Amino acid sequence: MTLLVQYTLIFASVLILVALGGCFAEHSGVINLGLEGTMLVGAMGGALTMRYLTDKLPTFALILLVILISMAAGALYCSLLAVASINLKADQTIVGTALNMLGIAGVTVVVKAINTAANPDDVSSVINYGAAREKFLVKLGDFEFSWFMLVTLILLIAAYVILYKTKFGLRMMACGEHPQAAASVGINVFKMRWAGVLISGAYGGLGGIVFIMAGASEWRFEYGVAGFGFLSLAVMIFGQWKPQRIALAGLLFGLFRALSNVYSSFDFLAKMDIPSPVYNMLPYIISLIVLAFTSKSSQAPKAEGIPYDKGMR
Repeated sequence: MTLLVQYTLIFASVLILVALGGCFAEHSGVINLGLEGTMLVGAMGGALTMRYLTDKLPTFALILLVILISMAAGALYCSLLAVASINLKADQTIVGTALNMLGIAGVTVVVKAINTAANPDDVSSVINYGAAREKFLVKLGDFEFSWFMLVTLILLIAAYVILYKTKFGLRMMACGEHPQAAASVGINVFKMRWAGVLISGAYGGLGGIVFIMAGASEWRFEYGVAGFGFLSLAVMIFGQWKPQRIALAGLLFGLFRALSNVYSSFDFLAKMDIPSPVYNMLPYIISLIVLAFTSKSSQAPKAEGIPYDKGMR
């Protein structure tokens, strides 16, 4: 049971962070389908930081730097989405799909180049961060507490406060509901949408490093992130674009994902003799069922995916 709770919380942390990222982008009026690529770029930034700076920094400084670099890498990568979708008014679905394809190919090439430069015989896309991973964990009896769980809680609260308790957040949501009306009262829609996309990238990049460190001491980047970017979008939709509901949806989906890691430790599940791939598919099957029943009643921002044109009324 302890392992189930532990894995549920860490996978839920990933889903909540990335879903909140998608939430910020869509509340500003931009659909960010490039979360998979964003997660990989953020994960690479954090993993390289751990690879080269683990022995040179104290624990707190390392944790803080990994978080900041992962978020910065994700935000920088999403600036491509902002330029294409906001400034150039490109189709946001196509741009997001392209960013996912570019993300996995780009990080694989970069990591292979770094490994080859260090060792000509090493042409892998693997980054080992095992020594640093332990610094992110605290033993509480049989439970391994990850500092990322606390960071996720803090950023979840921050997302709620920003969106509903600040002028910035309310203006951003206005740009996702009716950008022309927002512009008529002096709100710069372009800036608000840029802000939403960059925040989306920061949350997504952090979700990437949390994902690859969930249970491994190294990551082969050509494997991608197992569809967690799209699963996070399902969490966002199920959570109705509201941080508090996204948190509950993330815990539910995280539970189903955690079962694939620990089902063998439960006698009644082990006796059922269900193949492990079935447990791996559970969160994706659940997401299809949830979306089928909730899509009609979804309360998405009305102007999401629609390029802003000053001349439209």
